[in-house]
Amino acid sequence: MEHFYTLQGEGVHTGKAAYFIRLGGCDVGCVWCDVKDSWDASGHPLMTTDEIVAAAAQYEGRIAVITGGEPAMHDLEPLCDALHKAGFKIHIETSGSSPLSGELDWVTLSPKKFKAPLQECLDRADELKVVVFNRSDFEWAQQHAALVPSSCALFLQPEWSKHDAITPSIIDFIKSHPKWQLSLQTHKYINIP
Repeated sequence: MEHFYTLQGEGVHTGKAAYFIRLGGCDVGCVWCDVKDSWDASGHPLMTTDEIVAAAAQYEGRIAVITGGEPAMHDLEPLCDALHKAGFKIHIETSGSSPLSGELDWVTLSPKKFKAPLQECLDRADELKVVVFNRSDFEWAQQHAALVPSSCALFLQPEWSKHDAITPSIIDFIKSHPKWQLSLQTHKYINIP
């Protein structure tokens, strides 16, 4: 769908230079998705793996973030192989609703209520990022935290359209459950992609 060089805006790697590769296609369909244009893969031009890697390699940063839509719907092995050969660490942002493919260096799992994550994706999670839309999401987050490895970083992130209203509740929850951390969409605050 799009590709661009920016700073990672969320989670463990916030503030690091990264090349984002947003793949078209999504079968999850979150109501509050902020990139609904990504859902229909046919609405975006196709690029070869070589074209994607050549575009990314123009920049100094060597983190490539594969996102979507739902990037795990695609066979990522050829893209991962080519990015690794070009010296990139590969991060993915996924709902975990489709099997993962390719050699991934960091898996950010953001499960959605609309389509449950697969256990194999929960097992691979380096970072669990739960988007909080309402108070019931705290219990749902706890349920998923019990399903990921103990080494997995746990983040709660306010849904952007409700961030003013829900962030204080997240802060209170984290104070009572300190294994969790706050993730903010810093790229939206500083107006970068």
